[in-house]
Amino acid sequence: MTQFSYGDVSIRYEESGNPQGFPLLLLAPGALNSTVEAWSLAAINPLVSYTEDFRLIAMDQRNAGASRGPLAIDDPWGSFVADQLRLMDHLGIDRFLAMGCCIGGSYALKIAEVAPDRLVAAVLEQPIGLDNNADLWKRGHTNWANALLEKRSDLDATDAEAFGAAMWTRSDFVFSVTPDFVRTCTVPMAVLPGVDQAHPHAIGMEIAELLPGAELIEPWRDDEKVVAAATAQVLEFLRKHVPA
Repeated sequence: MTQFSYGDVSIRYEESGNPQGFPLLLLAPGALNSTVEAWSLAAINPLVSYTEDFRLIAMDQRNAGASRGPLAIDDPWGSFVADQLRLMDHLGIDRFLAMGCCIGGSYALKIAEVAPDRLVAAVLEQPIGLDNNADLWKRGHTNWANALLEKRSDLDATDAEAFGAAMWTRSDFVFSVTPDFVRTCTVPMAVLPGVDQAHPHAIGMEIAELLPGAELIEPWRDDEKVVAAATAQVLEFLRKHVPA
């Protein structure tokens, strides 16, 4: 386990894959419990499938796993992206690819908004979004906050509640960015729409329709053969966008 710190933030990360490959930042599933290990839950796991091609950088997001930091109530999504970009700076990486699963898709979209000159291309695997599922996000946040407060005496329930409101209710769609931004996004992206309540198919399709020139990969998780074909298609997309 490797730890990187700046200010009062400490981020756990792991590097693997091809040290000579182009950097691929991995933004794991798990909502606010997004950790390196959570990639084992994904149908397409880059830590298994893309080790030969890319320099893989995986991380525990702030206040998940072994990472910690303050609750940035004023700009929660921006704080996560700040951690991600600071980690890239720490590793001496200017431009990079990203692959985000679940909440990782919203992180990748936010990186595209904040630092489009650094994000070469991104893959969104079963992105999250608001689609008649507000209660799901409220319950999930409450469970996460309760577990965090048991470990962190420096935080209180008021902070956790305000953070949740800022994270999940200040905007809808994919929470981190607006449809208007996605409509004008210049970063090439591939989208693999989700199939369940947390990862609504309609949200994935809307992202793909809004993104200029998006590559829609579907079906992609129906059975082992379909997953294998989609895994290869994602690899081809990533390879295609590695700068010469």
